[in-house]
Amino acid sequence: MKPKLSAYVSDSVSERLELAAKRPGTNKSAIVDAALDRFLNPERDTSGDAALIRRLDRMSGQLDRFDRDLSVMAETLALFIRYYLTITPPLPSGDQDAARALGRERFDMFVAQVGKRVASGGRLVADVMERVSISRPDLFTRSIEEGAPLGAGQNAENGSRSQSATGEQPGPSPAGREEVVNV
Repeated sequence: MKPKLSAYVSDSVSERLELAAKRPGTNKSAIVDAALDRFLNPERDTSGDAALIRRLDRMSGQLDRFDRDLSVMAETLALFIRYYLTITPPLPSGDQDAARALGRERFDMFVAQVGKRVASGGRLVADVMERVSISRPDLFTRSIEEGAPLGAGQNAENGSRSQSATGEQPGPSPAGREEVVNV
């Protein structure tokens, strides 16, 4: 024998309970019993709440990864802009029209490459981060001097610090020569 319970509910809850109890195979006692059991024992919930909580947890993890990726991209862009503005000398007035034309051409090529990458579903940032973490896992844990030239903080086995493998100093590419980077 089950204990009898009397409770006061609002008119709207009473009306909804009446409607729900009219469905075949159920009654007021069963509905109230299930609702109280669910309220008092949320871990026994076998309905959609548990699935919803798992989905929200998964979405939270995705947002965390998105936030991390966005932070990496913003920092990368800021460092590149600072570097670019630091090393780029001003152009003489006579060379500016040719430089603008070359800039438009390079920008069009850049936009086309981004479009191809987006259409293919590739993620350059994730690919680069994965490659770097595999090939140089200690790269992000080292203390790097602000503004140090590339390779200045590395101790190469041959004793050179900022020279390439051929012994030449790195420099700008020859005038008029473009390098195409497929992303």
